[in-house]
Amino acid sequence: MTAAGDRSGRRLPPGVVPEVPGPGQESVWDYPRPPALLADRRTVVVAFGGEVARTDRAYRVCETSHPPTWYLPRDAFAAGVLVPAEGRSLCEWKGQASYLDLVSPDGRVASRAAWTYPTPTAAFAALADHVALYPGAVDEVTVAGEVVRAQPGTFYGGWVTDDVVGPFKGAPGSMGW
Repeated sequence: MTAAGDRSGRRLPPGVVPEVPGPGQESVWDYPRPPALLADRRTVVVAFGGEVARTDRAYRVCETSHPPTWYLPRDAFAAGVLVPAEGRSLCEWKGQASYLDLVSPDGRVASRAAWTYPTPTAAFAALADHVALYPGAVDEVTVAGEVVRAQPGTFYGGWVTDDVVGPFKGAPGSMGW
């Protein structure tokens, strides 16, 4: 594989050389566009002033050049943690998103740290009643016990784990990818 194309033959941005995945790893450069929606049964725990969410019924949205964005069922969150926030955005694949503040049991607020698609497009209908969040906005997120790292930058909400290799969009100089 060269910087000219990934394993699927897609053209890569100039100078971008995908990391070669090792055993049990995925390359974000093998993820499709439009993105794939994948059920994931690993245990996800979100801590923000204590445990505020836990599930083994998550979805990952996997899109070329991005670490997966994880969506947890709304009922995985403790009562009172999710509070509607101002603003909306539009995803060409999933539809219109609404934002949520996260409120910790100790009263801290992570403004617009989460989002949801109340009426997602047909291809992403399973995301109704699911919530994504920026892992860097809370104390800790784990997947199967591994601490999640936030996708580089401040725009995207991908979750970096050891089973996913990049480089990842979001780092300085990558906005045009």
